[in-house]
Amino acid sequence: MQENQTQETEKPLYQKHIPIVTRSVAGKFRNFKTIVMVVAYIVYFGLPWIPWDRNSAVDQAILFDLTSRRFFIFDLIVYPQDIFWLAMILFIAAALLFFTTGLIGRAWCGYFCFQTLWSDLFIKIEHMIQGERPARLRLQKQPWNLEKVFKVGGSHLVMVIISVWTAITFAAYFSYAPSFVKDFFMGTAYPGGYFAVLVLTFTTYMSAGVAREQICLFACPYARFQGVMYEGDTLAVNYDVKRGEGEKGRSIPKAGLKTHEERAAAGHGDCIDCGFCVQVCPTGIDIRDGLQYQCISCGLCIDACNNIMDSVGYPRGLIRYDSETNIASDNPHPPRLEWKRLKVIGYAAALVLMTAVLGYNIGTRSNVEVNVQQVRQPLFVMLSDGSIRNRYVIHIVNKTESDEIYAIDVEGISPKALDMHYFRAVSVKAGKGLNMNATVNLSAEDALKVSKFNFVVTPASTKEAVKIEASFNSQREQH
Repeated sequence: MQENQTQETEKPLYQKHIPIVTRSVAGKFRNFKTIVMVVAYIVYFGLPWIPWDRNSAVDQAILFDLTSRRFFIFDLIVYPQDIFWLAMILFIAAALLFFTTGLIGRAWCGYFCFQTLWSDLFIKIEHMIQGERPARLRLQKQPWNLEKVFKVGGSHLVMVIISVWTAITFAAYFSYAPSFVKDFFMGTAYPGGYFAVLVLTFTTYMSAGVAREQICLFACPYARFQGVMYEGDTLAVNYDVKRGEGEKGRSIPKAGLKTHEERAAAGHGDCIDCGFCVQVCPTGIDIRDGLQYQCISCGLCIDACNNIMDSVGYPRGLIRYDSETNIASDNPHPPRLEWKRLKVIGYAAALVLMTAVLGYNIGTRSNVEVNVQQVRQPLFVMLSDGSIRNRYVIHIVNKTESDEIYAIDVEGISPKALDMHYFRAVSVKAGKGLNMNATVNLSAEDALKVSKFNFVVTPASTKEAVKIEASFNSQREQH
């Protein structure tokens, strides 16, 4: 008997995936999601096609040129030496995510996440081709026939086409978009381009067209650690349990329980148990069960509930953006952002500080990068006349869009000590780097006095000298 009970309580390791069929809804949150989606698609699909005059690269506003190891973002050119910027951008993105989550929960997931944007579009495609939720449920149950093949196959064909164009657009950020698209369809693009498009098409279609909420629930780590950033005053989608349940719980609006006054007198809450809040949820949860990690705070259940409340004549806001602290209070106030909290202020301070550091670093970056490396094999050479020679490699990177001439000199020692084989000025092409060999010869007497000096590199166009300190090694280190 005990063995049978044990077998009955055992649960399978993997739960079968049941596709979520959502109902469309109208409301301010749905409108906001649509606006964000349209703007995001215009930006994503449009940026690679914006022309931009350049001297050292193709005329494209946004171009991540891996061949020349340069990222072009309008007038800003990012080089590998600017890796500090990437670290700052990642830190700012994390701080912004933590800050917004501490204030308004998973707003990023509900409105701005790429998974949400593409899943939302694919769901709209299903609505347009397969019909509203009841029609789609009937279509799922009916056997395969011409109608089902046309509607289901047609919707997925459109998803695949969008996934292909999504992948092509992504690849266009790394090459000249007009040429890449032409070569792609002519069959003359590089094999790596076809491979990238194939992989991105597959992942886009599977993530947004097939897996959908499974990515949010099981693949995305953000849902798992969001609880660390939530507080009692964090605004999130919440169900007003006191108002919705009353003393006797929910009830459909039957005779004697239709008006708001009748339900209050009978002890029933305002929730009429219509289930619309569940039907519109893209992750398939019931918000009435309380705050859950699966909730992406998209607000669609708020629109659905408000529409139902309007239809039965009850006040709006049964489901709303509000804090758990306010909803649980005896006299709740209108929902508001509670930003005067130590954690939120800390996130905001970090966000402002790192943004200022990044902005200052970009604004004050020099148009030339100069590095000096001393040749250490051997560390120094004693010449026949007793003088000491040190060798150096000077690396100059021209970060401008025009060819530049750089004059090379020294400071702290005699200019005659610098020997560059008569190349005291070099020309560096736009966006390119150049290595120059240099030697410094000092007499035995001067070598004992000099331990540090400066290389001075001066662009001809700006005359803004760049000074790089270098060491001079001699026999004194051995004494």
